[in-house]
Amino acid sequence: MTVEEVLAWLNPWLDQLIAKKDYLSDLDQKIGDGDHGNNMARGAKAVQESLAANTPDNVSDLFKQVAMQLMSKVGGAAGPLYGSAFLGMAQNGSEDYGELFSAGLDKIKARGKSDEGEKTMIDVWAPCAQALADKQLDQATIDQALATVKDLKATKGRASYYGDRSIGEMDPGAQSSAYLFEAILNK
Repeated sequence: MTVEEVLAWLNPWLDQLIAKKDYLSDLDQKIGDGDHGNNMARGAKAVQESLAANTPDNVSDLFKQVAMQLMSKVGGAAGPLYGSAFLGMAQNGSEDYGELFSAGLDKIKARGKSDEGEKTMIDVWAPCAQALADKQLDQATIDQALATVKDLKATKGRASYYGDRSIGEMDPGAQSSAYLFEAILNK
């Protein structure tokens, strides 16, 4: 796996976060504090600027650089969660996407003290990381993960304050995660 191969999906994901900023914030207004889109777009721009100034020579350093920018520039829970995921991927060092994203998922679970079924980004990462491991990631997997998230009752994070009213609403972190896996799928 080369830096160029990672950038082939990383850059489209960052572009999508910026393009979908308002939509992600709208989702977050329904079951959160409404800033997920703005936060993720700010982080995406910071990553782009950082990589434009200094593109690392290897994938591990690239993931570390992405992690540091996301942790320092993205507010709320998303920055530490995405940052932890990319740090886990950097530490894993594998060239297998399934192993990389499973390592990232483990870091998200540890940082957020969460697991599947709690209406978080984990509910997209878990099935998509498994599909990557099985070399079977497709749009149907991503769509099914999002449909599952929407039907869940939030039991973690700010969305949990909404209780039953969170059912039927999309978790913004799950949606921004779906954009990540779509970018990988379309690389």
